Amino acid sequence: MLSVRFVTTDGNKLTVEAEAGACLLEVAQGAGMPLEGTCEGQMACSTCHVIVSPEWFDKLKPASADEEDMLDLAAGVTRTSRLSCQIELTEALDGIELRIPGVSHDMQID
Repeated sequence: MLSVRFVTTDGNKLTVEAEAGACLLEVAQGAGMPLEGTCEGQMACSTCHVIVSPEWFDKLKPASADEEDMLDLAAGVTRTSRLSCQIELTEALDGIELRIPGVSHDMQID
């Protein structure tokens, strides 16, 4: 089992266990994090935006051009923002920490 730590919008930390190969969006939703994932992982929205802790960001596979385009539509984007539907958990990500953005807004569904 892998460990995933979420930092909520109010600063609380929640650590959950997940299987290697799991989609981070599904892990977050299972932990009760407020990530809609409206497009169900099809990368057609930005409602699963998370901010990866800087020390973990470079351990992720690079974002695709399509993911970068979707992040342009998300509110509160930072240099270490990613779409959680595009992150597959691996052994190298055991202990990863992610922050849930304080603002959630998908400009495609206004």
